Order: sequence, then C-alpha cells, then structure tokens
Amino acid sequence: MSTGAPVPIDRAGPPIAEIERRARLAQLRWAARSSRERAAVLRRFRAAIVDAASRVVETISAETGKPAFEGYAVELSYVLEAITYWTRHAERLLSAERVRPRLLRHKRVWSRWVPCGVAGVVSPWNFPFAIPIGDAIPALVAGNAVIVKPSELTPRSALLAAELWKDAGLPDDLLQIAVGAGDVGAALVERADVVMFTGSVATGRGIAARCGELLKPCALELGGKDPMIVCADADLERASSACVWGALVNSGQACLSVERVYVEAPVYDAFLGLLEAKVIAVRQGLPGARAEIGPMISERQLQVAERHVRDALERGAKATVGGARGAGAEGWFFFQPTILVDVTHEMCCMREETFGPTIPVMRVDSLEEAIRLANDSEYGLGASVFTRDAEKGLRAARQLEAGSVCVNDCLAQAFVPNAPMGGWKASGLGRRHGAEGIRKYCRQQTILADRLGLRAEPYWFPWSERKEALLRRVQRLLYRGRLA
Repeated sequence: MSTGAPVPIDRAGPPIAEIERRARLAQLRWAARSSRERAAVLRRFRAAIVDAASRVVETISAETGKPAFEGYAVELSYVLEAITYWTRHAERLLSAERVRPRLLRHKRVWSRWVPCGVAGVVSPWNFPFAIPIGDAIPALVAGNAVIVKPSELTPRSALLAAELWKDAGLPDDLLQIAVGAGDVGAALVERADVVMFTGSVATGRGIAARCGELLKPCALELGGKDPMIVCADADLERASSACVWGALVNSGQACLSVERVYVEAPVYDAFLGLLEAKVIAVRQGLPGARAEIGPMISERQLQVAERHVRDALERGAKATVGGARGAGAEGWFFFQPTILVDVTHEMCCMREETFGPTIPVMRVDSLEEAIRLANDSEYGLGASVFTRDAEKGLRAARQLEAGSVCVNDCLAQAFVPNAPMGGWKASGLGRRHGAEGIRKYCRQQTILADRLGLRAEPYWFPWSERKEALLRRVQRLLYRGRLA
C-alpha cells in the first residue's frame, strides 16, 4: 500500500442540475417499488461491498492515513450493519399506520410515509466511507434518489461506493457523487428535497438558515466537545483504556471523540498514571506500519490542535505526554498523542472542539461538580460516565446535556442503528438511526376516508339551534361525563 500523501482529485463532473435531473427520473421508478423490493437491491449492494472489502479499506487508508484495522472495524462494519438494519426494518418503520379517531369514529384514518424525492448528503472527511454511505442507505431504502457531496479532501471513498453500486448492476443514477468544494455543496442544498449534513457548526448554521428560507427539511450533525466523567468508584483499568480509544481513535477526529475528562480527586492520580502509560504505548504511523492511529487530515486541522495545546500551556497547564508535532512522511500531518493536566474551563482545549489527539484531564471534587462542568458547553453531542454503581451511572447520564450518553463505554452509541443518535444545543438537529433516521427522508401524509356514506355530516351547513344543543350534550358526555 502506498504511504504517499493523497493526490487531490481535479474532477469536474456534470453540473448539479444534470445530476439532479437524472436522479429525479431514477427516483420515480425506484419509489414505485415496494420497500421489500428496495431492501433486496440494497442487500446486493452489501454483498458487493463485502466482496470489495480490501479495496474499500485500502482507499480509505490512502485518503486519510488511518490504519487498515480502523477501516475494517469502524467504517466497513458500520456501513454493513447499517444496510442490514435498514433492509430488515424499513418495511415496518415505513408502513402506513392506522389511526383510530375518538370523535369521528365513523372515519377511517391512516398516516403514511412518502419519500421526499432527492436526498442531498453533504459529508465530511473524517469517515469518508461510513458517513456518506451510511447516511445514503436509509434514504435509498425509503425510496429516494441520493446525491452525495463528499469532502473535497476525501472524495475517493464515496466514488468507489458509487462504482461498486454500478458494478453490481444496481439501478442507474440512484446513487450519484458530486465532487467539488463548498460551492457544490451549496448548489446541492438548493436543489435537494431534503438535506443531511455532517460537519462544522458554522456551515451547519448556514445550511439550516437556507433550508428554512426554502422550507425544506434538513438534519444536521455538527460539532462535539464530549466529556468523560470518571467517578471515584470506577474500574480505572476499563475507564483509562476507554479514554485512550475514545480520545485517540482516528487521531481524535470524530464528532463523538472524548475531548475533555473529569476525574474525581480520590482516583485522579491513579487514573492519570494508567492513562499516561497507555497513551505512550499507542503507536502512531502511516498505514502498513502496524499503528493504532494515523495522521491528521490537513495542516489546518493540525494547527487547531497546536493552538489549543499552546493556549493551555501558556495559561498554566502541563503536557505530561506529547504536546508537539510528530515525525511523519512528507505530505502527512502528525500530532503526538497528548495529555494535558492542570487545565481550566478558560482554556480553548476545554471549550472549543479540537478534533485532534489531545486529552485534557481535570480533577474535580465530586460527581456533581463533574456534571456541572460537563454541561458548561455550547455542545451537546455525546458524553460518558464511568462508575461501578450502575444506578449512579444512569442517574448521572440523565443529568448530562447530551443527545446520547454511554455508561462505562464511549462512542459505542454510533454502532447501534436502531437507537436514535444526534445532538443537543449547537451539536445539531434531527437524528441518525432509529425510526427518525429513515423517516426524516420522508414526507408524512394523513389520509381520512368516510365509511358510512351519510348524505351530510352533522357539522356541515346549515347550522341550527337543534344541532347546537346536540353538540353541547355530546361535549358534556365526552369531556365531563362517563366517556371522559
């Protein structure tokens, strides 16, 4: 496998207008199929991905520098499990639901889900296969065509997915890739019927504002500054190992990364000692070097980690491990896995999203203080709590202002497609996974049908005193009497 830096793609594909035109034609035929038929097609796509697994992982590693194991364990596993979940449950989640009215009992009522049409998926660079394809799957199963705009830094993984789709003989133009920079993403937002965006808060706000103006639905998964709380009664071996993985996997470049750690004072020194030894043992390098973590995606992202560490050191923090750029091949950007201690909430590393391999650790006097500090953030994507007391862990989880919380684990919620996942506060709108994860790509329609065939309904014109008196008696029975 090549360890050279990826060469940017200079690929001017067809304009968004032409991609959209083809997508709409394909979608009309696709939506006419049943959800069971669509699921069968997606299972053929899954088989094509399994057969090309090594090629998929090589492409991911070549684009991002991440280890092959991470490609298999995180990106590939997620997509395969997502296809399995949605193809098994789409029919149930999208079936028309019978509604039984109480007042108008002589009517039949259903609520049904109708695909929006063309779904636009605007995806980031940190998981270039898992996120765009994982988001496309429920949209496709729901009956939409999908246009993916991958990050201009990592387009090859999404392009490979579309190639596998085509090679498997699956319907043309249902899954298309629009390569380009921000202007392509903006054009897609204009033309798609529903938008799924994963990325920065700033860009997400702009997309939400534009979708509001256009009165079209959007779902946003934005930044995170996920806290980990380590209670005095925690299993420190487990907590420290989870922290290393949760903070450093993909070099810390995950929305659900552990980005700040609060440790109760009685176990602070013991936890820190375990954490330091385990971080030092983490191997960093390019694919093929048997490393656990690879480089950061760009010079710009590396500079964010540098700025946060520099700010912390200037304000009195200490780096007990790492703290500087790492050695690497030309064109790749390494930052040493870093532990920061003596940190405060005035420091950038505790307030801004770092998206890098840094672990700020803060001593706290109590679980209550840890929860208060954990909630002192504009973000609310994920969080984790470590304690041997299961009930205490659940109580703490309920007090944390985050869309998903793990007890004695971290990041695992991303691999449970039947459990809704998404952010609070500035971390986003809408949900991945669960019923909302597929229904967000649909319009909801209610159908009411008369079943008695009366010549006229009692509430139609003309009105009369007799009708009014009858209505008052019915209201009294329904809302104050024996039927209330």
